[in-house]
Amino acid sequence: MAVPKAFRRLILSIFSPPAMSAQVTHHSKDQEFTIEQDGYTAELAYSLPAAGIIDFTHTFVDELLRGKGMGEELAKAGLAYARQQKLKVRTSCAFMQDFVQKHLQYQPLLDDATGQK
Repeated sequence: MAVPKAFRRLILSIFSPPAMSAQVTHHSKDQEFTIEQDGYTAELAYSLPAAGIIDFTHTFVDELLRGKGMGEELAKAGLAYARQQKLKVRTSCAFMQDFVQKHLQYQPLLDDATGQK
């Protein structure tokens, strides 16, 4: 009896080691940071609502990439970009808000007007 392809992928994803350092790509035209691995995608979307402000609006990680640190890699890349560009950060995305609260080194980047400290 053949094992369905989707089931094989699920088993492989459970038993494969976590990704160490994923390659994050910044797509400024689409206002997103992405990771592509094994045909699956993780993304961190943002907007630029005002001069000097970046708002991280949405994070998505394909199910088979979850639990491998992809969200954290995207968060670090997005926040590094904000720091490099001297942008103040808003975190409309709940994942990003939680990430910044847990990593104190990023809190100085927060936009004071949002009350998200």
